[in-house]
Amino acid sequence: MFRPVVAIATLTLSSLAWADQPCSVDIHGTDQMTYDLTTIKVPASCKKFTVTLQHPGEMPKNVMGHNWVLTKEADMQAVTEAGAKAGEAESYIEKGDQRVLAHTKLIGGGEEDSVTLDTAALKKAGGPLVFFCSYPFHSTMMKGTLTLGG
Repeated sequence: MFRPVVAIATLTLSSLAWADQPCSVDIHGTDQMTYDLTTIKVPASCKKFTVTLQHPGEMPKNVMGHNWVLTKEADMQAVTEAGAKAGEAESYIEKGDQRVLAHTKLIGGGEEDSVTLDTAALKKAGGPLVFFCSYPFHSTMMKGTLTLGG
């Protein structure tokens, strides 16, 4: 009699895990110029998806600032070059840059910022999609891929 109860509980937990996929992720940018994630998968069930960038380090944003920027892979280099010209006051994002699909502001140690993505708009944009830090030279190490669930 004990086994059927366990089987039902397992089925229920498994079903809940599938149905309750989170529509958000936390990513950390560190004083060592790294993200703790290199891939982000957005579940197909999400209409909106929130990315929260956290900087657990201690360095200020003018020394080791980070942001989280999402573009098509083909646009990454041009966006980082334009962002470098825009400067720190603009969070290293050129104002009105249509190639930028989403971004957080530039943050320093102990800070965080979030951005919410419209997954339908991301599907229309096509791909492949990459995320990176646009602080000058950080994108060489701080980058990854974002994929949308089927």
